[in-house]
Amino acid sequence: MKNIQTLDQIKDKYYGKVGTPERDRLENELEALRIGFKIRSAREKLHMTQEQLAERVDKKRTFISKVENDGENITLRTLYDIVERGLGGHLHISFEL
Repeated sequence: MKNIQTLDQIKDKYYGKVGTPERDRLENELEALRIGFKIRSAREKLHMTQEQLAERVDKKRTFISKVENDGENITLRTLYDIVERGLGGHLHISFEL
């Protein structure tokens, strides 16, 4: 039988346990990618172009492209505008301590 590992076990091995600086950096980058992917998926589901979404939130198309490909460094205000004004959705944010 093969030695099967979970994704968390692989991340532990290569990036350290949760709470270490390298692992936290990785998790933050992955979350930023998830945000961008969710925005792109919602936009495509609405049959909307990046240009159309950009116009709704007073941004350039290139900005929307950057957000979709790398959601990192987006402000909460801009995220709110994209989700609520641009896509007509509702933004819910949570955090853990």
